[in-house]
Amino acid sequence: MNETRDLPREIVTDIPARLDRLPWSRFHTLVVVALGVTWILDGLEVTLAASVSGALKESPVLKFSNTEVGLAGAAYLAGAVIGAVLFGWLTDRLGRKRLFTITLLLYLAATAATAFSWNLWSFLLFRFLTGMGIGGEYTAINSTIQELVPARVRGWTDLVINGSFWVGAAMGGIGAIVLLDPRVIDPELGWRLAFFIGAALGLIILFLRRWIPESPRWLMSHGRLAEAEAIVARIEAFAPAPPAQAPLPTLTLRPRRFTPMKEVGHTLFVTHRPRTLVALALMSSQAFFYNAIFFSYALILTDFYNVPSNAIGWFILPFAAGNFLGPLLLGRLFDSLGRRTMIAATYVLSGLLLAGTGLLFERDLLTAAQLTACWSVVFFFASAAASSAYLTVSETYPLEIRALAIAVFYALGTGLGGVAGPWVFGALIDTGSRTSVLGGYLFGAVLMIGAGLIAWKFAVRAERRSLEDISRPLGAQ
Repeated sequence: MNETRDLPREIVTDIPARLDRLPWSRFHTLVVVALGVTWILDGLEVTLAASVSGALKESPVLKFSNTEVGLAGAAYLAGAVIGAVLFGWLTDRLGRKRLFTITLLLYLAATAATAFSWNLWSFLLFRFLTGMGIGGEYTAINSTIQELVPARVRGWTDLVINGSFWVGAAMGGIGAIVLLDPRVIDPELGWRLAFFIGAALGLIILFLRRWIPESPRWLMSHGRLAEAEAIVARIEAFAPAPPAQAPLPTLTLRPRRFTPMKEVGHTLFVTHRPRTLVALALMSSQAFFYNAIFFSYALILTDFYNVPSNAIGWFILPFAAGNFLGPLLLGRLFDSLGRRTMIAATYVLSGLLLAGTGLLFERDLLTAAQLTACWSVVFFFASAAASSAYLTVSETYPLEIRALAIAVFYALGTGLGGVAGPWVFGALIDTGSRTSVLGGYLFGAVLMIGAGLIAWKFAVRAERRSLEDISRPLGAQ
C-alpha cells in the first residue's frame, strides 16, 4: 500500500488553488448526487421510525410499548453518535473514499436487517447499527464535499445537500402513508417493507459512488502527491478552467500519516477556542430545536388536535417542503452576504418565529393545518440555520482533523441537544398543558437566539475563501 512507504519530508503543491478555480461541471453534480444522499437517507430513517411507531406497538410479533418505541429512537441516536466519532477518526487516517463506502455498506445491511427483527433486542441492535452507518456517513461525506467543491459555491452546495434531509423526510412520509394503510397492505408487513426503501436507495447510490475519487487534498496531506495530481487532472478534464492570469498560489506541506489526539485536542480547544465555542453553540442549539419539535410533532397533532396517526404523513409533507426550500433559496446568500451575517440572521429569526408560533399555540389560536403552515415558515429559516452549523464545523478546522472535528461536534450537539430535546418535550406534552409546551418552545427559542448572537460575534468569514486560507493545515510550513 502507498501508505506504508516513507513519507516525503516536504511537498509543494497548487492542488487546492486548482480545485477552487474550476467551473461547475458534471463531476460536481455527480459529487452532490452520490454523496449528498446521506441526508436523504437520514431523513428517510427518522421519518419512517416516527411513522411506524404505531405499527410497532400493534405488531403481533414485537408488541412495543411507548417506552420501547422511545428506546428504539435512543438506540438510533446512540449509534449515530458512536459511528460519527469512530468513523470520523478513521476517515482522517484511512481516507474519505474508503470510509464513505464502508459506512454506506453498514447502513444498507443494518436497515435491511431491521425489516427482519423478531424481538425488542434485535430491533434495537439493527437500529443502533443503522445509526452508526448514518453517523459515519456524516463525517466522511461532509469532509469530502468540502474538499471537492469550489470555494465560491461551497456554502450554497453544502446547505442544499444538508437540507436534502427533508427530501428523505417527505419520501418517508409518503412511504408511510402507503405502507401503513391497512386497505393497501397488512400493517405487519408494511412496516417491514418500509425499511427496505432506504436499502433500495442506498444500493443505487453505492453504484454511483464508484466514480467518486479520493479527496486530492487528503492524498496530498498523506504524501501521495502523484495520485492527487492525477485525480485533479481527471476532474479538470470535465470542464477546464480558464488560463490563470498569474501563477496559482502554492502550499508547502509536511505530510503525516495521522494526527496525535493530543494535537487534536490542542487545536480544537486552545488554538481555535472561539471557533469551538461557535461550533458547539450552533450544533447543540439546532439539535435541541430540531429533535425537540420534529420528534414531538406527531404527538402534538394526535394529543392536542386529535389527528389520526395514519394521517400524520400528510402533515409532514408541507413541513418538509419548508425545510428543503430554506437552504435552497437562502443558500446563495451565505456565499454573497457572508457566513457571519446569514448564520446570525437565520438563527435569530428561527428563535423569534418559534416563540411567536408557540404563543399562538398556547392560546389555541391555530388549527392543525395552520400550525403546520407556521412550522413550515419557522423551519424555512431554521433549516438553513441548522445546515450552516455543519458547514461551519466542516470548513473552519484544519485538513488533517476535519472529519474528526465534524464527528466531535456532531456527537456533542446530538448528546447535549438531540437526546435531551425529545425527552423534555415528551414530558411536557404528557402534562396535557399548552402552557408547559410553550415553556419548551421558549427555551428552544432562547438557545437559537443565543447561538445566533455568538455567531455574529465570533464566526469566521469563510465565504469564497480556500479551506487552507480559512484554517492552515497542521502540516503547513
